[in-house]
Amino acid sequence: MKTLSKLCLIFIFISASSTSKAQILISLIFGDALNTEKIEFGLTTGLNRSYMLDIEESSGLNNFNLGFYFHINMRETSYLSTGVLVKSNVGARGMSTYPIGDPDFDEVFADGEMSKKLSYFYVPILWHQRFNNRFFLEGGLQLGLRSKAYDYFHLEDENNGEIDYKTDVGDAYTRFDLGLLGGMGFKFRKQTKSLAMGLNYYYGLLNVSKLPDMTIKNSSIYLYVRIPIGTTPNEKKEKKKKNQGT
Repeated sequence: MKTLSKLCLIFIFISASSTSKAQILISLIFGDALNTEKIEFGLTTGLNRSYMLDIEESSGLNNFNLGFYFHINMRETSYLSTGVLVKSNVGARGMSTYPIGDPDFDEVFADGEMSKKLSYFYVPILWHQRFNNRFFLEGGLQLGLRSKAYDYFHLEDENNGEIDYKTDVGDAYTRFDLGLLGGMGFKFRKQTKSLAMGLNYYYGLLNVSKLPDMTIKNSSIYLYVRIPIGTTPNEKKEKKKKNQGT
C-alpha cells in the first residue's frame, strides 16, 4: 500500500506541473521515496522521429521527449515497465498546404509546405526482460492522451524571406491514441539500477483523425536514455556505513 500511495502521489504532481523544469524538480524530490528493492524510478529523455502512416506525401518529423519511468520487478530478471512521457510530440512534415478560406492567405501559401505536430502524454505498459542484467528486450502497449495539435504553414519566398503561420487544429483530432511499442536496449553497468540506452518503435492502431476524408495513424522511432534517480534503502545503509568508517 505504501508503494501504491507513492506512485499515486508522483502522478498527481506530474499532472499538476506545467513545465519540464518543474517535472525534473519533482523527480529529484521524490526519487529516493519511489526507489525500493522492487521498483526503479528515473528520468527518460531522448529524440524521436515520427510519421503519419496514412499520409503518403509526408516525411518524418524530429522531436524531443522527456518523462519518467518505473521498472517494477516481477520475478528475477523480468519487469513491468511503465511511466509517462510528459513532453512528447508526434506528427509529420513535407505536406502540401490547404486553403483556409482567406483568398490572400491561400494565394501566399499555395506553394508552401505544411507540418503537423500533435502533443501527447504517452503512457507505455511494457514487459521488460533483461539478459545477463545488461541487455534487454521490451514490448507491449502505449496509450496516449492528446493535449495540443497544430498545423504549421511554411513558405520560403525570394523577396520576403521565410513566412510562417501556425493554426490550432485540435478539433480535427481525437483525444486518445493507442498502439504497439517494442524495442531493445542495454545498460551501461551490470548493477540492477544503472544508466540505460535503447531504441523503441511505436505503431499506432487507432485513427486519430476526426475528418471523414482523412485517416491518420501515428508512428514513431524513439532513441532514449533512462537515468535512475534516488537510492534504495539498502544502498543508503551501505553509504552510511562507508561514511561512518571514514
